[in-house]
Order: sequence, then structure tokens, then C-alpha cells
Amino acid sequence: MTPEVLFLDNHLLVVVKPAGMLAQEDRTGDEDLLSWGKAYLKEKFGKPGNVFLGLVHRLDRPVSGVMVLARTSKAAARLSEQFRQRSPAKQYLALVEGRPPREGRLEDYLVKQDQKVRVADSGEPGALKAVLTYRVIETHGGLSLLEVDLETGRPHQIRVQLAHAGFPIVGDLRYGAKRELDGRNIVLHCHRLEIEHPTKKERMAWTAPPPETWRRLLPVGKYAWI
Repeated sequence: MTPEVLFLDNHLLVVVKPAGMLAQEDRTGDEDLLSWGKAYLKEKFGKPGNVFLGLVHRLDRPVSGVMVLARTSKAAARLSEQFRQRSPAKQYLALVEGRPPREGRLEDYLVKQDQKVRVADSGEPGALKAVLTYRVIETHGGLSLLEVDLETGRPHQIRVQLAHAGFPIVGDLRYGAKRELDGRNIVLHCHRLEIEHPTKKERMAWTAPPPETWRRLLPVGKYAWI
């Protein structure tokens, strides 16, 4: 698994994280994006010693898509604040089981419990409001391709909210999907990310098509659209 580099300057490294790669190392010792990024910069610029690279947001391991990493502590602080303020625009593509209404807005309260997230009542301790909007791009063979925009950024938000609405993401067996992708990953991809550059103060956006593994689930013509 090798991430694709979309953008690089003195403050940012923007990449496409492959599905199956961790965002940050954990106890498994499996390959992770942050360690890969540090090694990439060390080799590219011939840097001795440690390389700084800050993780300012995450994608779940089985999810692919655009991520931005901070090359300086100043950039890390400013980007982290942007994500806390929800100013970045994140757009996802998701292939779900079933046929949702052509467009919709989902609003739920989520609680994380035992490494899994569930929908809860608004008054339950730890419940956080989660909101997303979606529109259906295509339907084919009992599956629907959605374009999803996040209004909030909660752990597993898209996965849980779509599953709760009756349309689990293909491959997401944890949240009720019946159809597998490859037994490990899910058909969810961060297609577009827009942020304010931490020093130039201008809006910048990057897009990336979904992985080739999606091709066998979608007709070529429909896949070509994205």
C-alpha cells in the first residue's frame, strides 16, 4: 500500500490514504500513514534525524481518501483548530446496500462504546449530535452510489448513520452490511477535502477518485463518472 501524493509545500503534505492502512500506528505494528509520510519526507529531502509530521484528522482504517498532514507545528495547530471549528469541507463517496431517497439529511446522536458507535437518545451521557447530507448519484443491482457531505465529524459517523437509516455501506460487516468488498475494507472514500492553507490563508481543495477495487461493483460507465 503506497499513498499517492497530491500536494507538497513547506507546510502541508496532502495524500490519498489507501484503504486498509492505519492513519497512525497502533499496537498491531501494521503500516501507518504518519510513519510512511515521515519516511517519505526524510528520503525526499535527505533530512537527518527525526522529521516532524502532524496528524490533524483521521480516516478509519478500512476507508480510503484524501488526507492532509502538517509539516510544521504552526501548521498542525492551525489545521487542528480548523477541524475543531468544522471549517474544512469533506465530501465522501459511499456505495450502500438498498435504494435510499434521492437526497436526504440525517441527524442522529451517537455514542461510542466498546470500539463501536451506536445511535442513542439525545439525553444519553456522552451522546454527540451527528449530521450529514447525501444525494444519490447512481443505482445499480440493488446498490446505490451516494455523495455524502459532513456537517459534523464524529467517529464512524457516515458508517453508523447510513446503517441506522437502513443502508449499510458495502463491506461494512461491523455495521450490518451483508455484501463484502474484500473482507477487510469498505466502500467509503473521502473524495474531496477543502481547507484554508495555514499560512497563505487561502482556500485549497483536492480531489481523488475511489480505488480500482470499486470497479467490479459498478458498471464502467457509472464508475467513469467519478
